Amino acid sequence: MNKKLKLILKRLLSSILILFLVITMVFILVRISPGDPAQKYISPKLSPELAQQVRNSFNLDEPITVQYINFLKNIASGDFGISYEYRMPVIKVVLEFLPVTLLLAFLSIMLQIILGYYSAILAIKRKNNFTDRILRKSSIVLYVTPGFVLGVILIYIFSVQLDLLPSGSFKSYFFDELSLFGKLIDIFSHLLLPVLTLSLPGAALFFNYFRDGIEEVLQKDFVLYLKASGVSEKIIFRKHVLPNSLKPVLSIAGIELGFLLSGTLVAEVIFSLPGMGRLMVTSILSRDFPLVIACAFVTAVFIIFSNFIFDLIKVKVDKRIWKEILS
Repeated sequence: MNKKLKLILKRLLSSILILFLVITMVFILVRISPGDPAQKYISPKLSPELAQQVRNSFNLDEPITVQYINFLKNIASGDFGISYEYRMPVIKVVLEFLPVTLLLAFLSIMLQIILGYYSAILAIKRKNNFTDRILRKSSIVLYVTPGFVLGVILIYIFSVQLDLLPSGSFKSYFFDELSLFGKLIDIFSHLLLPVLTLSLPGAALFFNYFRDGIEEVLQKDFVLYLKASGVSEKIIFRKHVLPNSLKPVLSIAGIELGFLLSGTLVAEVIFSLPGMGRLMVTSILSRDFPLVIACAFVTAVFIIFSNFIFDLIKVKVDKRIWKEILS
């Protein structure tokens, strides 16, 4: 068997093992935590027999080992069960909340990388002058600012003071009456502040990784040799400096995208957006076992998938690290 294929299969099997461990841990934690999810559906006026029927309908009367075995069988067939709270298949509930999180995550990671890259290039070109110092200090301030504080500040400026952008929700009340272009503009205006809230701290992080990585490569002997040989600086930067400085950036990008895809709770709460972060928290508080496990499963899949995708990008940029990232 091809060595690269073996490495890919090894990575795939390890990912499946991680998924299994994650959902097993979540299953055990929600089962041993105090409280009974059936209590919210049981009235003191109900007879003990009716109360037991409610528990039976949720399969909560069975031993935890039997529940776990049935759970694994259902997961293997793609059945996560029925949500206690929404009274509908868990997959349908997740699919209702997932699009907002996906949209926020991909817009945010793209904006983070773009802002981080171009601000780093600007800082390097203006090294040690006023612009460089301002960018470095601003990146520190943005990175350490809590998300909820940044979100409130943006709402105060752009929604309260300037009245330019909506302060919350995913779309306007009159959304259905708009044209296709109007609907796109409406969604864009509602998502702009949440995306900025998520992107600015991440952009500050990418700024420092880009800046440090590019500056380090610029000091390498082979770069100085190429410059002395008369090779164009643009060619040196595009073919040598940038590819050699991307490895740590791509590693951070994979982690950051996984975090965003797992649910951007702060932004979703502040801006009243129906995303995976809010769904996970509400399902935990309501002790909706099937929904908690499904959210954890989707989160783990996204984190593993995003890291794998950026690992493949690293392979494309530098084929020397193939064994390293798939070992």
